[in-house]
This record gives sequence, C-alpha cells and structure tokens, in this order.
Amino acid sequence: MAGKFEVYEDRGGKFRFRLQASNGQVVAVGEAYESTSAAHKGCEAVQRAAEGATVVETDA
Repeated sequence: MAGKFEVYEDRGGKFRFRLQASNGQVVAVGEAYESTSAAHKGCEAVQRAAEGATVVETDA
C-alpha cells in the first residue's frame, strides 16, 4: 500500500497537509494554507518535486 497525503484544519483555523507512510507514520508536514484547495496544491507541488529527486548528504 502506498503512502497518502491528508489535508486537515489545524487549531489556528489554517489548512495543512501531512504525508503518511504506508505504516501510518507521519513523514512530512506542510506549511499553513488559507484554504483546502491551497493545501491540495501544496500536496501536488511536493509530488512533482519528489519525482526523480536525488538524495544527497550535507554537513548542515
């Protein structure tokens, strides 16, 4: 089973997304958005950015 994005309203009334792995562990959380549609666009942006992304190690 693949992971999933969940869009939810936070305590401050803003909308965020979290990316859950297939085991239910949260592996990423998005910034606060004004609307659910903006949060969905954030999910789509992460999906596009992650496609073909490389993994690099840094000192910081």
